[in-house]
Amino acid sequence: MGKTYGYIRVSSTDQNELRQCLALQEQNIPRENIFIDKVSGKDFQRPQYCAMLKRLKAGDQICITSIDRLGRNYKEIQQQWHILTKDMKVDILVLDMPLLDTRRDKDLLGTFIADLVLQVLSFVAQNERENIRRRQAEGIAAAKSSGIRFGREPSPLPSGFSRVYALWKEGKINTSEAARRCGMPRSSFRYRAATYMRKNTT
Repeated sequence: MGKTYGYIRVSSTDQNELRQCLALQEQNIPRENIFIDKVSGKDFQRPQYCAMLKRLKAGDQICITSIDRLGRNYKEIQQQWHILTKDMKVDILVLDMPLLDTRRDKDLLGTFIADLVLQVLSFVAQNERENIRRRQAEGIAAAKSSGIRFGREPSPLPSGFSRVYALWKEGKINTSEAARRCGMPRSSFRYRAATYMRKNTT
């Protein structure tokens, strides 16, 4: 009988993996057989996931709490599932979806049902990821249109900037001289000058 391994993934270091750990411990998986990644699920180039793959042998089993812990990219989930179950002969158990348990119903119908459920769930996982990105982009765009700023507040312009800007704009001094008088690098002066011009021409 093969060994059982648990795989846990959280998207960032500030997320807690405790819930997933408890769920896997209830499956009597030894702590040394549980691999934890604190990275995005956009691809499968994850240190602990790769370390687990190196230990897997035919007949072993991987246990995860939900399909989105495996990954969030629809195409790559499909490819990885095929590699694990078909090429490596490893079973997979998804705790929150009993139909995704390749240990049982290994006949044609059972395989068909598991593959069908996987396609639906992995599509939902990717679709939700794309919806989150879209909502974030819409939220940022709406906030910007309302005048909300993101990032650090720019430092105040040095005293006399408007006078130096006017001389620079009229071509009476070059960029290097304008930057020197304002006590800032040339690139910073050009950026602040462009911002100043937009504010004063709208």
